[in-house]
Amino acid sequence: MQNIIQRELTINATAERIYNAIATPELVVKWFPDTVTGDYRQGAQAVFSFGTEHQSSVYIEAANPCNYFAYRWVPGGNNFTGDVLTVPNTLVEFRIAELEPGRCKVSLTETGFAGLPPEIAASSFNENSGGWDFMLGRLQQYFSAEAK
Repeated sequence: MQNIIQRELTINATAERIYNAIATPELVVKWFPDTVTGDYRQGAQAVFSFGTEHQSSVYIEAANPCNYFAYRWVPGGNNFTGDVLTVPNTLVEFRIAELEPGRCKVSLTETGFAGLPPEIAASSFNENSGGWDFMLGRLQQYFSAEAK
């Protein structure tokens, strides 16, 4: 069972702008979930909604402005909306590193698939692997469109 998804991309924006696009509810909905409800801050839980059919609770694990943001969730189309910390979950981490002024490397890592129940572990890994490719493409497009 594969346990880690890793992706990297380069974005022409400051670390502060990228961090805000990931860690601010009003901005994250421009590229990732359709809506965020609840308390989207470190130590709290919120709910991501994707369309009308999929919801996922997230627990914000860490928020270190301009370079690191992490949350836990039950991945895939499992529609888990309870306390994330009471069930097997994965950790999603965003790391932002400035390459030069106005240009940053964004690294995404999602770990913990091997700890999920066997009936959802492989499908969650496969869904999220493709899902991150799509969503990180949307993040890149968000900054490309903003630059124009």
